[in-house]
Amino acid sequence: MNISESIRMAIASIFTHKLRSFLTLLSVAIGVFAIMGSGSLVSSIDETVETEMANLGENSFKVTRMPSVQTGRGSWRKYNKREKIDYKQYSQLKKNIGEMAYVSVESSQGSMTVKYLEFQTDPDVNLQGTNEVYFNINDRDVPLGRAITEADVEFDRNVAVIGNDIRNKIFKGINPIGKEIKIGNQRFEVIGLLDEKGAILGQSQDNQVIIPISKFNKYYSNWWESLDIKVKAFNKESFVYVLDETIGALRTLRGDKPWEDNSFEIETNESITEQFSGLTGYLSYFGLLAGFFALAAAGVGITNIMLVAIKERTREIGLRKALGARRFWITMQFLVETMTITLIGGLIGIIMGYLMSTILGLALGLTVTIPINWIIISLTVTTFLGLISGLYPAYKAAGLDPIEALRYE
Repeated sequence: MNISESIRMAIASIFTHKLRSFLTLLSVAIGVFAIMGSGSLVSSIDETVETEMANLGENSFKVTRMPSVQTGRGSWRKYNKREKIDYKQYSQLKKNIGEMAYVSVESSQGSMTVKYLEFQTDPDVNLQGTNEVYFNINDRDVPLGRAITEADVEFDRNVAVIGNDIRNKIFKGINPIGKEIKIGNQRFEVIGLLDEKGAILGQSQDNQVIIPISKFNKYYSNWWESLDIKVKAFNKESFVYVLDETIGALRTLRGDKPWEDNSFEIETNESITEQFSGLTGYLSYFGLLAGFFALAAAGVGITNIMLVAIKERTREIGLRKALGARRFWITMQFLVETMTITLIGGLIGIIMGYLMSTILGLALGLTVTIPINWIIISLTVTTFLGLISGLYPAYKAAGLDPIEALRYE
């Protein structure tokens, strides 16, 4: 048996029966597209999240009322019963651990509009209230102007640091430092410009304004909203100690009983990455499930097409058997042909899936990766599909009686 000849015959069959081959390849490509597309997108999301978490540093963690990612049923009700984290708790925590770690407090309000003279932004600006430590913990620089200081927070000053998107929208060609902007009914002096970060998951990190947390709490915070606290140990060696001290201090401040769970969430870079991995896992399962059903339908079509091909080549099979071809050779010939067709369809699906995930990833600001593992999975699935789909037609072709096959018209 000549494998290269079988592959050549399979390719020739594709060009001979163009419509039939197109439908077959399309059905296989759609199934692989679902698998490869979801796999590539998941890999890009995971890579982006890991990169962003690494940028925040290994020595930091976040304290929140609710976890960032919630997947279980009824989890919102459970977490919503928790007491909010207020400014008093933050202040006391900072006194307790301020000598061993940086402590920042954060609260935000979306859908804000920023105005300068007759210019204004879209109502999609993220207003962030924080303190002077925010820039260190979140690895943000202020290349133009200055950052918020402890005095700005203490004396409740109307100052703001703006992102590059704000500058481009309302300060075109103008140095924004020293200019006065209006957010709601409050006016702020622009004292700094944040470094550019780009977008992540379709959300721009430059479309924001940062003001002192004292000013934010006075004019923009709602009474039911909880604050977020970020803590960064001075070095890697003290991280675990700082984490334990923070948990102990907060449990005492919030009145958690010894037998009760924490009434707050501690999120490290690793835990946030794991939460996103669990969330993206559902996307992987969906892609695999959709691909499975598409490939199952494709397998039935391939089996039917191969049965038709055997009828068309009955005399050829009879002639081969009359010349001494063994059943094994006939079987392998049709299996190789079937797997060649499915592999071609699989390669088309891999290319389509990768292109789709690349375009979507670039649109969402993701780190585009080449998921070798998903390529291997896709090729393995298509090879197995060709083997299963061609097994019965190949067995039937090998079992033809050579005399009856030669008589077939």
